[in-house]
Amino acid sequence: MSTQNLVTKDLVVGFSYTLKDSQGTILDQSDEPLEYLHGYNNIITGLEKALDGLKVGDKKDVTVEPMEGYGLVHEHLVHAFPKESFPPDLALEVGAELQAETPEGPMIFTVKEIRENEVLMDGNHPLAGETLYFSVEIKSMRPATAEESEHGHVHGPHGHHH
Repeated sequence: MSTQNLVTKDLVVGFSYTLKDSQGTILDQSDEPLEYLHGYNNIITGLEKALDGLKVGDKKDVTVEPMEGYGLVHEHLVHAFPKESFPPDLALEVGAELQAETPEGPMIFTVKEIRENEVLMDGNHPLAGETLYFSVEIKSMRPATAEESEHGHVHGPHGHHH
């Protein structure tokens, strides 16, 4: 069998998936295929590794531990900010995601708690520390274009715009 029929680097792979947490709660799913360029870290490491070598029509259940998913929870990414540092017209609520400029660039923070004079914000990914359970099916596969391989990601049906 040709490796062109197997998920390998430089192939655009389309797959459908259901993602559950350790309690079996569905966190996300896609019946329409999600396309990514295999071998370029465009999806979480543990899932990409598990899809390697599959072919169109294959179904697989994949368990991804935190270190190959969204990482561990890092306490240094949890900060309390004074309430007055937020715009007065901003409707703060627990669970809201806000973008902030940091020395490392833009970062998304989730509002964890609203206290009397401060707001507790968490810069960890919402799924950090979680073991993830995927059920996947490979739906399509094609060679990447030279431009996709050069850029390291899939381009849409109407080309690519940076």
